[in-house]
Amino acid sequence: MDFFDIDWGQITYNLTRLTIAYILALPIAWNREHEVRSAGLRTFPLVAVASCGFMLQGMSVLDSTDAESRVMYGIITGIGFIGGGAILKDKGNVSGTATAASIWNTGAIGTAVAWRRYEIALLLSLLNVLTLSIGSKLKRNIPKEKANSIP
Repeated sequence: MDFFDIDWGQITYNLTRLTIAYILALPIAWNREHEVRSAGLRTFPLVAVASCGFMLQGMSVLDSTDAESRVMYGIITGIGFIGGGAILKDKGNVSGTATAASIWNTGAIGTAVAWRRYEIALLLSLLNVLTLSIGSKLKRNIPKEKANSIP
């Protein structure tokens, strides 16, 4: 494809998917930013857009579902690695697991959007935000000594 021979229809198609992935990641990003976590308004949309972008590329250039599934496997593994970086351990206390799980979930949102499975992407986003919102309220009501004594 010549640089000046641009397929504007394909650009519109991809831009629409990337925008949807970006928008669906924003509520999760807002929650993490509001809770002052290590990842927030920049990280989550970028994870969603990148995973959607990788999947869109794979879908456009690969000729088998087996090859596309390997792209998805790579995305899942790579985002798991990024999420692992959000987990911190200090003197027996572990933090960042909800952020790490949310990063992984945001990757799933991006791949779902790439496959035009908007219902899955929307549910993943809603369930993530709901879990973070309700979970943090419930967690505040658990006495610290009980929370630390759970194996």
